[in-house]
Amino acid sequence: MSHPQDLHEDAKRVLSGWRAPEGDAEQERLRLCYLEHLSAHADGMWKACSQGHVTASALVVDPVGGRVLLTLHRKLRMWLQMGGHCEPQDASLAEAALREASEESGIHGLTLVPGGPVRLDRHHTPCAWHLDVQYAALAPAGAMETISDESLDLRWFGFDDVAGVADDSVVALTERTRALALS
Repeated sequence: MSHPQDLHEDAKRVLSGWRAPEGDAEQERLRLCYLEHLSAHADGMWKACSQGHVTASALVVDPVGGRVLLTLHRKLRMWLQMGGHCEPQDASLAEAALREASEESGIHGLTLVPGGPVRLDRHHTPCAWHLDVQYAALAPAGAMETISDESLDLRWFGFDDVAGVADDSVVALTERTRALALS
């Protein structure tokens, strides 16, 4: 098991080294906001931090089929990427994102798209502000999904169909992932 401080340090390292897409001032603003949050809150990675906490998520992609797997979140009742709170056993943000994607999709053998996070998204949830660090995960050929306790449904959507079912954040994540995973 990793030490909780290790994950905090990993998050600072990842965010310090991550570069927002060129010309995207909002993503750069969020990056700096996340770093300020981590500097101000030793517990800023954990659900217990009422001022908000860093979370990790991953959009599961089938690049051959040109589609993404979304979960109909049980509590929020919205189509979202897989993700959630970091846990003490997570050694890194990337590991947390991959763990969440695997648990919530039921797919074994997911691999993260190289290069680190795809984008950042800050949103309010019933527990607090989530400072989400978003990755993309590639599904292996023939992957079969399994609905978890956190989902009402899991469904594959074509890249172009996501805008019809999901909010702007998921659409932006899908578009950025599509550009990175299929380039």
